[in-house]
Amino acid sequence: MAKTIRSSGGLLPWLGLSLTILIADQFTKVLVVGYYKLGDATAVTSFFNVVRVHNVGAAFSFLAGAAGWQRWLFTAIGIVAAMFILWMLKSHAGQKIFSFALACILGGALGNVIDRVAYGYVVDFLQFHYAGWYFPSFNVADSAITVGAAALILDEIRRVRGAR
Repeated sequence: MAKTIRSSGGLLPWLGLSLTILIADQFTKVLVVGYYKLGDATAVTSFFNVVRVHNVGAAFSFLAGAAGWQRWLFTAIGIVAAMFILWMLKSHAGQKIFSFALACILGGALGNVIDRVAYGYVVDFLQFHYAGWYFPSFNVADSAITVGAAALILDEIRRVRGAR
């Protein structure tokens, strides 16, 4: 049986991390919406811009060209995922890496759900580029989801190695 890392901290620290991510995400988006018009950009370095982009689709603008139903589909998926993550966090709050991952994903998912409900799209503003190639713009919520996914992979690798 795999060895799990346990802590007596419970659910509250993980919910605190999710809330911190959610607040950082929404705060940065409010700044971008307040100071930038759609399509505006500021070059920060030779490879990084702050932009204002609206993503009506999912990751990498998946289904962005759909007729609008995707807004509610992705909102519903986000809400269902958040409920599942809360249940998982409650069940596994003592597993540090796993819970860290879930908390990051929860905060990010809720940040993007709020955008979809409030605006009908997700506000993206971080843009990296090199030699004419542009990575799709993203936001703090997307970053947290990515960090969470990487932590889930790390946790699984550690769990599998520990089972040997």
